[in-house]
Amino acid sequence: MSELAHLACGDVHLGTGPYLRCTGKGRKDRCTPLDAPTVVVLRQWLAERAGQPGDPVFCTRQGRLLSRDAVQARLDKYHVIAVDQCPSLADKNLSPHTLRHSTAMRLRLAGVDLAVIALWLGHDDIKSTQKYLHADLELKERALARTSPPDVPPGRYKPPDQLLAFPDSL
Repeated sequence: MSELAHLACGDVHLGTGPYLRCTGKGRKDRCTPLDAPTVVVLRQWLAERAGQPGDPVFCTRQGRLLSRDAVQARLDKYHVIAVDQCPSLADKNLSPHTLRHSTAMRLRLAGVDLAVIALWLGHDDIKSTQKYLHADLELKERALARTSPPDVPPGRYKPPDQLLAFPDSL
């Protein structure tokens, strides 16, 4: 299969400077770089499928593009499986859109500038990306730690076990 394959919503390029290009919400073109592990998995998948250039990367049994509902159905299927390994996922709402927001938050927590996240998400205006700044509790805690008196150790207060055990003894 060629290094430029048709994806359900656009193209994936796995050569130098690998990326995924698709049309998203509001018919905006989005171009997202791919990391090395993702490129390895996609190359293996394309080789396994033995599709032709122009074929969808992810398709139905009939070889057609996956619909949004089909993508959601697959997420739902693997969500159930993932709950076995990580029970805290049971109450989470999982959708392609939540995965997009999770990626944005991971970028923010890694210290990536909001302007870069806005580009990554395809936002026309950085104001659309401000919610990730407001949602970043760790960033707020670091700012608060800078205001602590010099003789107070940084971090959150952790009560001793006896204090935590007291309410249970009532």
